Amino acid sequence: MALTIDVQVHAYERDHPGRPWAGFLQGPEQVTGDDMIAAMDAVGVDGAILISPFSLYRYDASYAQEVYGKHPGKFGLIKPFDPSSDTITDDVAEWAATPGVVGARIMLTAGEFEGDHPGLNAIMAAGGKAGIPVNVMASGKLPLLGKLAGRNPNTQIIIDHLGLPQPFLPPAPPEPWADLANVVALAAHDNVAIKISGAGTLSHQPFPYPDIWEPMGKIFQAFGLDRCLWGTDWTRAVELLNYEQGVEAFRVTDTLSDSERETLMGGTLTKIYKWSPSAGG
Repeated sequence: MALTIDVQVHAYERDHPGRPWAGFLQGPEQVTGDDMIAAMDAVGVDGAILISPFSLYRYDASYAQEVYGKHPGKFGLIKPFDPSSDTITDDVAEWAATPGVVGARIMLTAGEFEGDHPGLNAIMAAGGKAGIPVNVMASGKLPLLGKLAGRNPNTQIIIDHLGLPQPFLPPAPPEPWADLANVVALAAHDNVAIKISGAGTLSHQPFPYPDIWEPMGKIFQAFGLDRCLWGTDWTRAVELLNYEQGVEAFRVTDTLSDSERETLMGGTLTKIYKWSPSAGG
């Protein structure tokens, strides 16, 4: 039976002195690992990539690691890395060797960067050397990501959230697909895949968001489904849709065949991250 795997979810505690928040993340006051598991179990999601939320914890993934320790079969781990660090190569190598780790992340949206930025290229190179994908938050900066992909052809790169700005609160942007040409252009790089995550938050129509399929079809055609990975971006999307809607929109559509759905909602992920959830986790 095919597995359903979410390519991006978050878990976090309430703000407290022992692990203080560095900022703010739109969403509930807390979503613990247990909460995330309950939401997934309720709608038949077998596992997920758990991404330590940059807005709250910056480069500290200790809470995500705690969640993994409690639910090792359910989550693969990713955390962001600091391009200004002097120890990037060692840090990425150490992270890649940590139980549960499946990738690294770069937040291009967190600073003013150029394609030849030594820290960005160091993270890319270290990910390639360690054999883990580098996930990139790059909305508004897709040409820069293209330069990084060209400079690091041996690194598997994964574009976060369709490569597009996505809202934290309703309504969806007036022209949510305005940067689609830059998204599609990145498909020319064989080492670039894309998360089909948070798509429902870009819709101007209620569930099951029928207006997302035409623009997403252009992404599917450009990348091929073997480079597309479905996800919800739960909990960022909480003010626009619930977890069940983020999952079911992709199950109820007749735009995808059963085999295409299996590829998009888990098959591609297991190949690119070299990970799948295990029973009893």
